[in-house]
Amino acid sequence: MSGTDPVETFRQEAQDLLEQIEQGLLDMADRPDDRDLIDAVFRGLHTLKGSGAMFGFDALAEFTHHCEGAFDRVRKGEVAATPALVSAVLSAQDHMRALAEGKPVTPGAGDALLAGLHQALEDALAGGAPPVAAPGLKTWRVRFSLPANALVNGARPLPLLDELRELGDCHVAAIVDQTPLLEDLDPTQCHLAWDVTVTTAEPKSAIEDVFIFVIDDMTLDITELEAEAQADAPPVEAIAAVAPASAPAATPTPLKAQVPPSAAPAPEPAQAEVKSARGVDTVRVPAERLDELMDRVGELVIAQSRLKQVAANSPEAQLRAVAEEIERLAGELRDTMMVVRMVPVVQLFGRFRRLIHDLARDTGKVIDYVTEGETTELDKTVIERLADPLVHMIRNAADHGLEPPEERLAAGKSETGTITLAARQAGAEVIITITDDGRGVDRERVRAKAEEAGLIAPGAAIADDDLLQFIFHPGFSTAKAITNLSGRGVGMDVVKRAIEALRGSIKLTSRPGEGSQIVLRIPLTLAIIDGLLIRVGTARYVIPLPAVEECVELSLEQDLRSTGRSFITLRDQLVPFIRLRTLFASGLAPDPHQKVVVVSTGHDRVGLVVDQILGDHQTVIKALSGFHNDVATFSGATILGDGGVALILDIAHLVAAGQRQDAQMRAAG
Repeated sequence: MSGTDPVETFRQEAQDLLEQIEQGLLDMADRPDDRDLIDAVFRGLHTLKGSGAMFGFDALAEFTHHCEGAFDRVRKGEVAATPALVSAVLSAQDHMRALAEGKPVTPGAGDALLAGLHQALEDALAGGAPPVAAPGLKTWRVRFSLPANALVNGARPLPLLDELRELGDCHVAAIVDQTPLLEDLDPTQCHLAWDVTVTTAEPKSAIEDVFIFVIDDMTLDITELEAEAQADAPPVEAIAAVAPASAPAATPTPLKAQVPPSAAPAPEPAQAEVKSARGVDTVRVPAERLDELMDRVGELVIAQSRLKQVAANSPEAQLRAVAEEIERLAGELRDTMMVVRMVPVVQLFGRFRRLIHDLARDTGKVIDYVTEGETTELDKTVIERLADPLVHMIRNAADHGLEPPEERLAAGKSETGTITLAARQAGAEVIITITDDGRGVDRERVRAKAEEAGLIAPGAAIADDDLLQFIFHPGFSTAKAITNLSGRGVGMDVVKRAIEALRGSIKLTSRPGEGSQIVLRIPLTLAIIDGLLIRVGTARYVIPLPAVEECVELSLEQDLRSTGRSFITLRDQLVPFIRLRTLFASGLAPDPHQKVVVVSTGHDRVGLVVDQILGDHQTVIKALSGFHNDVATFSGATILGDGGVALILDIAHLVAAGQRQDAQMRAAG
């Protein structure tokens, strides 16, 4: 039997519905007359109400019913979707989320939200923009029957008929030709079918939505009637009587008789269309199962590495062939597992539309939110851990970066400030940028605050990049006043720690009067990477392969000649290099034929001098213990095929160290 908790399943589906409702409401801020958006929001509210009632979330169903009613009036063209009405439903949506998640809510909060909703509805009725004109009326013939066990499973036909009546003028007739005699009747079985004619301004999809919870097991046929055929519609109360089996009463054209699933005929075209529209193309899997599967794949990769090493030292050709085949299969399984865990960043970027909406309301600023590269994919775990840091940065961009409308106009800018969130893939990394076109960072205030905190000596010379890095120092804030958004000296230091915990890097650039940009470099995944295995002295290390540009030889003579200079010439360009032998204090003499592994993070690059390149290695990343949190040179460790441990180099840290070394040497000389 399945261990799936139906209540938890409902909560997951409710979160999806609430996301869809929120996105539709936010889109309506720009397109209030878009009937597709209005219908989508109404259907989401309607589905949430129905499923909430089905799973016992009565408070959610009752609360959502009021919001659905308000949007029903918008949908029918009785009232316009004013900004106040949309904002009221957005606020109510937060309350729905809390009710769906089972979180405690403030007593009276729901009543206050509904009062605001009703006020917005009354204001929209009293004035404001004209409502969306309702489309022309159409008449539909709806013929349906429920499965025989529908009543046992909790499905009720009367609420379905009531919902059809809510769509417009409705005529209902029962089809009883499959009803047995009284002595043969099973009261737990559903023996009726229904023939309904409804005249409504709603589209066909609204009728389909009435049956959204039972559509998989029922028979349904929805046909549009021609205008001239409407005169033949059955009377309002045309309910056929139960007739004896020997002389069945005349009834409207019957639906297909209900038959066992194994003998069920093919669905009619209308029914097939509905089912294909709701066809399931994905499978919902708990994230912990994917994490467990990734762990097993990681262990398989380690075992495969051991097998490869054993086979390399064996004269058996068959063993080497099997090892190569397992290596190929393990690589394909690893790549497939990576793809399964990857999700587009649009899922992350879309969350911030509501945040921008609320920030614009709270700050009184006009903010345009732009996203780029939404199809870029990242590991699901990485995306979840990026959400909070991005919230901090967007809040800072709105509060510190963007100016109020009057200040922007005085500076010759548009009154609308823009916050742009963009993503792109670069090798094994994803680069995420948060850009605003505001006032930029006030260097004088940053310097004054740094001197006040004792971080730099008064009047000391400091590079611009280093000065901006103080913003990420714990407790550092340049806000002139504490608000509900910023000014308490928390946030950006948390952001930096969160990004570094992802083995990523963060860089801030800013131009006074033009705006600021924060660049995040994040690895695609936190689990398995391709690495280059190297030796320095007697120890082995791993360099992430996507960061490697090339490998060149460094002879002992070249090494001695560059002492104190630490540069190598590559295609007429000087590249600084770091001697890992010195950095790691190996205490051993260098090999006679050292190698320089040139690595980069974007435009910056540096050479790493190693004693030997051992080859490529599929690296299963293991986190370092808490005792090693301050060791910035390494980002993790991995287990090698022989059971030994190799540390994984933090390329961003080493490149930054090489660039600082380069800057110091240029300044000296």
